[in-house]
Amino acid sequence: MSTHVVGTWRAALIAVEHHWTWYRRNWRATVITNFLQPVLFLLAMGLGFGSQVRAGEATGGHPYVVFLAPALLVVTAVQNAMFESSWAVFSAFKWQRTYVAVVSTPMTPARVLHGQLLWIALRLAAGSAVFLGIAVALGAITSPSALLAVPFSVLAGMAFSAPMVAYTATRSKPDSFNAVFRFVLMPMILFTGAFFPLSQLPGWLHPLAWLTPTWHGIELARGATFRTLGLAPAVGHVACLSAMIALGVVLGRRHFHRRLTG
Repeated sequence: MSTHVVGTWRAALIAVEHHWTWYRRNWRATVITNFLQPVLFLLAMGLGFGSQVRAGEATGGHPYVVFLAPALLVVTAVQNAMFESSWAVFSAFKWQRTYVAVVSTPMTPARVLHGQLLWIALRLAAGSAVFLGIAVALGAITSPSALLAVPFSVLAGMAFSAPMVAYTATRSKPDSFNAVFRFVLMPMILFTGAFFPLSQLPGWLHPLAWLTPTWHGIELARGATFRTLGLAPAVGHVACLSAMIALGVVLGRRHFHRRLTG
């Protein structure tokens, strides 16, 4: 492994240590958003509303709460990625100016970005693991293969997070985040097959759903949980999500460098 790669990983881990130092003192502020809210949503939609939905062809023969749980794992990761990649990153640029302080050290803007993305991935992984454990306790997850839904949900969350972090680096005001939440995140959550099969939507909407990280993540998580995921579709979904992450990293490196050295 080259010295450059080792240095990049070490710098990213130093950035993660910085985030962890703050988080272990302030984690209570994120409990509702990251952990309690998705669990309440699972109870309300899966066990509450779901009790009125008959298991049938639309749910693959599974009870609605079982059909919903792996998709909700992905939806929660993507939703948490939105908050971690917008206001938190904007604050580090504009309000707290953490990034400005960090790049006054030997840390480069690119390494600041890598550390931020690694921290977000770790947060999403922790949140997904906790949610999966609660879903198992509630009887919404019954298959051991659902463990694969955790890395798939993190992958989907990062496919949204990386481009969003790059976009945040271009903002001088946070006003546009509300528009992203309403017109990008919410439709991406509601109309990509999480709560009902995509086949129930008009055909012209399907290509739009295929472009979203949530659809790819839901297909992976649900397919892994129900053991219906073929190798070729899995490779295709992972490749699409990886391409989104790569695009976000490339754009992020450019915008971070411009913002922090300009």
